[in-house]
Amino acid sequence: MVDLTQYLWIVWLVFVIVCVIIEVLTLEFTFLMIAAGSLIGGLGANLLGGEWWVQILAAAVISGLLLFTIRPLLLRLLDRDREPALTNVDALVGMTARVTTAFADGAGFVKLANGETWTARLVLEHETVPLAVGDRVVVRRIDGATAEVAPAERNETA
Repeated sequence: MVDLTQYLWIVWLVFVIVCVIIEVLTLEFTFLMIAAGSLIGGLGANLLGGEWWVQILAAAVISGLLLFTIRPLLLRLLDRDREPALTNVDALVGMTARVTTAFADGAGFVKLANGETWTARLVLEHETVPLAVGDRVVVRRIDGATAEVAPAERNETA
């Protein structure tokens, strides 16, 4: 009968390669930490003659340490210069829009660049500006379900 534990190093190498391939697809450093832990702990313990359960334990411990120490540092290092992505109504401020119904008494409807139609009113400093259908405006603020808009400059695109 053949002792399959003598080929366990091949299993470790294949597992590390699979983890690296998954990491390339996900780019979250999780599988990279698991691959490194498996390479150092699992394959390292195998080459030193450790039992199969020692190899698994070493791989799990080192992978866990890498996941909770090195991975957060790498993520912080990569995200240091990136501004947080704006979501929901925060992403609408500064967006251009087109007037869909003529403004009466400073209020009307606009279609935003993202395709949404909003109730709109002019900001105080522009409330006397007449806006007709098709005019371009820029969202300055969101107040509940109403977009406060100002006439767009000529060089702004919708």
